[in-house]
Amino acid sequence: MTAPALPPDRPPTSADGGTRRPDASMTLLLEAAGNPVDPGYAEAAARRAAGSGAGDRPRLLGSVLVALLVAALAAGTVWAVRELRAPAPEVLQARVLLEEEITRRSNAATALQDENAALSTQVQSLTDELLVGTDPALQPLSLLGPVVGTTPVTGPGLVVTLSDSARAAAGDPAAADERVQYVDLQVLTNGLWESGAEAIAINGHRLTALSAVRFAGEAILVELTPLVGPYKVEAIGDPEAMRTAFARTSASRHLALLRDTYGIGAELLAKDGLQLPAVALPTLRSARPIEPGA
Repeated sequence: MTAPALPPDRPPTSADGGTRRPDASMTLLLEAAGNPVDPGYAEAAARRAAGSGAGDRPRLLGSVLVALLVAALAAGTVWAVRELRAPAPEVLQARVLLEEEITRRSNAATALQDENAALSTQVQSLTDELLVGTDPALQPLSLLGPVVGTTPVTGPGLVVTLSDSARAAAGDPAAADERVQYVDLQVLTNGLWESGAEAIAINGHRLTALSAVRFAGEAILVELTPLVGPYKVEAIGDPEAMRTAFARTSASRHLALLRDTYGIGAELLAKDGLQLPAVALPTLRSARPIEPGA
């Protein structure tokens, strides 16, 4: 037995007998469509509109306070670094005194070296006069002065200049291998002797058969005198013959290695009128008297 059909014009009723809306089952969709903005956002927008932007003032004030705090911290950091790096007054005074003492001692050492060179030249002149005037058989001894380095010499020759690479000159700690080392000067001077050089000087210091080119720490020494780059090696001899012979030596290949691999400056030029000083007064190592009539 079927239930009687409702009249077509009768609206649906709820369980309590009241009239039920046809879209009652779509309440959630109706709420989302009718109120797309969350009530909290709507209230905040209303308060902002009513206060004419008063809600942005705390945010702006906070940004200003943060910027001031950052500026204060930066200024404090700069001040602290400057205070730490600035030497104390007593340290600064000691440094000034030390620099003055170094300058004074350096000037005194230079003056003594000049005086020693003048005395050495005088002694050599007196020795030559004595040898020539005493015994003609001793005259050939005066010709040994240029060979052993006790006499200044002049003449044409070659000038080789070695200099540290640009990075090493700028103080880059990673460019230690790009500095000129004592072994480079040793190889160069040996190559020049092999090429026919008659006399050689490094930065004005005359070399002899007893001269030593060595190092102490990072300094290059000729005997006991420290050198400062660039290092100028002057060699007296026939420029063209020396240049040709030098190109066949291992020293020439060593210079090419320094220039191409390590960026070290290596310049070779022919010069006229080179002037090389004499060495200091040589030390007498052995002697024997000449027997009369010998």
